Order: sequence, then C-alpha cells, then structure tokens
Amino acid sequence: MARIRQSDIDEVKARVNIADVVGERVALKSAGVGSMKGLCPFHDERSPSFHVRPQVGYYHCFGCGESGDVYSFLRAMDHVSFTEAVERMAARVGYTLHYEDGGPAPETTGRSRLYAANAAAAEFFRAQLMTPEAETGRRFLGDRGFDAGAAAHFGVGYAPKGWSHLMDHLLAQKFTRDELLQAGLVSQGQRGVYDRFRGRLVWPIRDVTGQVIGFGARKLYDDDQGPKYLNTPETPIYKKAQVLYGLDLAKRDISRSHRVVVVEGYTDVMACHLAGVTTAIASCGTAFGSDHITVLRRVMGDDSSSGEVVFTFDPDAAGQKAALRAFADEKRFAAQTYVAVAPEGLDPCDLRLQRGDGAVRALMDTKAPMFEFVIDQRLKDFDLGSVEGRAGALRAAAPIVADIRDPALRPGYVRVLARRLGLDMPEVQAAVERAARGADRAEKREAPRGQEPAPVAISVTLASLPNTRDVALERGAMMAFLQYGHRIEPELFLRALQTPFGHPALEAVRSALASTDLSQPGWAVTAVEAVREPFRSLAAELLTAEFPARTEEGAVVAANDLSRRLLVREIEREKAELVREVQRVPADTDDGRSLGMRLRDLEADRQRLIAS
Repeated sequence: MARIRQSDIDEVKARVNIADVVGERVALKSAGVGSMKGLCPFHDERSPSFHVRPQVGYYHCFGCGESGDVYSFLRAMDHVSFTEAVERMAARVGYTLHYEDGGPAPETTGRSRLYAANAAAAEFFRAQLMTPEAETGRRFLGDRGFDAGAAAHFGVGYAPKGWSHLMDHLLAQKFTRDELLQAGLVSQGQRGVYDRFRGRLVWPIRDVTGQVIGFGARKLYDDDQGPKYLNTPETPIYKKAQVLYGLDLAKRDISRSHRVVVVEGYTDVMACHLAGVTTAIASCGTAFGSDHITVLRRVMGDDSSSGEVVFTFDPDAAGQKAALRAFADEKRFAAQTYVAVAPEGLDPCDLRLQRGDGAVRALMDTKAPMFEFVIDQRLKDFDLGSVEGRAGALRAAAPIVADIRDPALRPGYVRVLARRLGLDMPEVQAAVERAARGADRAEKREAPRGQEPAPVAISVTLASLPNTRDVALERGAMMAFLQYGHRIEPELFLRALQTPFGHPALEAVRSALASTDLSQPGWAVTAVEAVREPFRSLAAELLTAEFPARTEEGAVVAANDLSRRLLVREIEREKAELVREVQRVPADTDDGRSLGMRLRDLEADRQRLIAS
C-alpha cells in the first residue's frame, strides 16, 4: 500500500491546531501561557489534569500519563489507522497529500468508509424529504411547528418506501453491500439485503465532531409494523451508550455556559434549540447513563459545582422512573443537577407548539434540585398523616439526603425533609446519620479481602522530583528548552543545551533533546518520544506543564534567563574545580599560568552572562 510522504505528514500536523481538534471533545480553558487544560478523555476524573500545548502540537495527562500529538489523539479517540488520521487532518486543512509511489491516494478502508457511507445516506434522505412521497413526513414536521428551515438545520430527511432505494443509490456510489451492512444502513433477511429504514422520517445522529454515525427513524404509516422509533444498530462507529443527539450543535454553548439540558427525544431537542435553549441534547435509543455523563462532563468542563445539568422528564410513571435512573448516576457530575417538569405533562416539543418559545425558556427557570425532586418521589407513596407513614417515609428518604456529596448542602436538605414530614430536625438528622453509617459499612463489605495490593509502577513525574535548588533550576530550564527553545537566543540555547544535568531523570530528557535535529519541525515532540523509559512521561509533563510566566513575552524572557543561570552554575562549578587545582600547582609554572588565565576567562564569561 502506498505510504504518505513524511514531509506531508509533518506539514499537515504543523497546520492543524491540536487545541481545535481536542476542543471538539473536551472543554479546554487556559492553564497559563501557551497551555490549556480540561478533563481527560482517556480516564474519568473530577478535576482537570489533561494539558494541551497548541504551540508544539502535544497533549499530556498528568493523571493517567496518556500523551501524544494530534494523530495519536485521533487514533485513540476514533480508532482509526495512522493513515486515516493523517488523511482526515489533511482534508480538514485543505492539504493535498502525496504518496511515495507517486500515484493517487489509495482507497481508504475501514471506519472512514463507514463515515462516508453514513454521510452519503444523510444526503440521500435529505433530498428525499422534498419528494411528493414525503408529504406525510413534511406534514408531521409542520404539525409540530418545524418548517423547512428547521428540517434543514437538523438535517432531517425521509427514507422512501420500498426495499432498496438507499442501497441502490449507495451501490451506485461504489459502496459495497458489506460496507452498508457494517454501517447499519441495510439489513440481512432470508430473501436478501434490504434498506433498514423505509417509509420513515429520519434524523441523522452525529458524533461530537459533526460526522454522521447513524440515524433515528420515526414511523409515519399505520401499516408499518416496526417500532415507533428505529435506530441504527451498534456498529464500529455507533455506540448508543456514548452518543448524544444534538451534542454537535450544542457543544459550544455547553462549554461556554457549563450548562446542559437533557431531554427525551429528537423533536424535543429541536424545539429547545429553536426556542433559544441551545444546550439541549438527548440520548439515542437508550436510557441516559454513565457513559453519556462521561462524554458530557468533558464537553462541559465539569470540574466544579458552578455548572448545571437540567433533566426534563414527563410526570408519568415512565418519566419518574427515568428520573430515578438519572439520580443513581447524579453523583458522577460535579455540577448541580436539577429536574424541570413542564405544566400539564407537556414535553418541550408540545410546550413550544401550544405556548410558544417563551414557555420553553421559562421551563428552565422552574427547575427544582434533583435531590428535592427525588425526595418528593419517595415520599408520595407514604401516608404522611399517620405516624407509621412518616416513619416509613423517613426511612426511605434519609439515604437520599445522606448521599449528598456537598457537606454545605446536606443540612439544608435535612431541614427540607423535616418540613416535608412535619418532624423535628434532631430526629431527621439522626436518621440521615444512621443512613450514612450504613452506606459506609456496605462499601466496606463490598471491598475485596485477602488480596495483596497491586504493585505500584515506578514512574518519575514532576511531583516526584526532589525540592532542591539545583533540581528546580534544571526542571525550569528543561521546561524552557522544550516549550520555548525556538525563542531562546540561538547561541545561548545550543550552549545551555550541552550543559550536563545532575538529576538522572532530567539528564535523560536533556540528552534526548540534545541528540535531536532542531532544524526539523516538531523537534520538541520528537525529543520527548525519544526519551528512554521510565523518564518519557516526565518529558511529556515538562513539555505540557504550565510555564511560570504571565505573558508570552515574559515566558521568553524567563526562558533566556534560565538558560543563562544554567550556564552560570556550570561556570561556577568549573571555577571551583580550577581553584582546587591552582592550590596544587605553583603559580609561576606554565600550568599555573594556564590555570590562572582559564579562571580569568571563566569569570569574564560569568560576568557577561549575568549582565546580559
């Protein structure tokens, strides 16, 4: 297979802003000069330890140790090959790739073909919505307050009746039956292969980057024996437990406001967005769960209690059940969670249709804290007019209050529960404390016994370096070399880079950088990847850690100063050795005079460095 020219690989990487690519999945905020940080997409965490340094095109997580460039990020997140990652980024920046055999680009395979098939299907469905047969679908949308502009904005389309309209269209575009089966666009039956979606209104489901990965289809005709909603099955690119409808449209506002509204269907998402609630999303064909929360937290930048997650549920039994499922995972959010229930049980789509956009926006202002909503759900099954009923209600609701993770909120909910039950505060407080102790005992019982602790891997990190003056200077100098070496005075940089370090881990990083061709683009990343284990993670931290400066120019000044201080330290070390040697050699000998001249030269060099 033809390989992409290395020069093209380097050029594409240089043109891509890694922060833009990572930022499509992770809410990034400033972490000092030239650095950004967010919640790591490779492991679950409460506070951000994932750092991105756009200037060098590199990321590193100080929590789990994952690091790399934009290609490794795409390969890990989207499970694409290296070639596919390069081709995707080349298409992003409009760069024409060249291959080593001089021929045209090889036909891409695997996941990229599934993305292409879904994109082609989305265009087919959109075009079909304008056909005479799709009148029923257009009327369905119109009856719910969605015009042609709304349909176009969300990419809504129509799957025509018949068995192979989509398949025939895509086969003519050189897709294979196997690719269409793997993409979930067609199904295999006893009589052969046929379109999965037929005679239905179709919503494209996109990942957070905006690529179509599947579809949700709504039944329109009475003779359709299928379910009301039919979704794409699980495929290599469509995992319903991790997909949120509307997130591609909502992610920017979610990231900016740290607020998200979780609704229950495609039309509810449309209604909210059109009404001005542009942070609305919905799960696709499955209950909102822990994997959805993980995705949302990264997009929100959910690292404090200042954010908001608002769930909208129907007041019926199914809606209440959904609320309790959401409550089970509530503690996974750092943000505060709320529940909004529309008047008369209307969902956002019907609320907008009957009462207008303002009513949808107002719904978010009537939200109640999730804990309060769940407490009320627990209490409604008890007769609070009887002693027995109040006692049972207290036993049912006390664990909910005990589970509140914020100690500042818990006393307030003890008062809320006491008012709801008409009981004294001390009695309710005691019940909550008993519930908390019971939960602690249960956690201890579930912990495995008799197991030896897993061996801890030895790794060198910034935090593990000793806190001495010499190590602090070497650490700062290595950060300066990797992050701002291109802004250090060239002669000063090259000279400082050849100065040996005392700490073995930092010396391993310096040695790798000193052996790197600094004339090549991306030399800092190349140097980090060349560092031998177990010091490579330290090198990645040095490249991505927050540099101690307030401005870019301040960082440049500091980087040059650190280089000079490193050289001054080396000169002073050499002078000390020479002084000891001078004491053993007579001053009036050739060796003595040579040592004296060398001492004078070193002192002059030291003075120049200090003065510059």
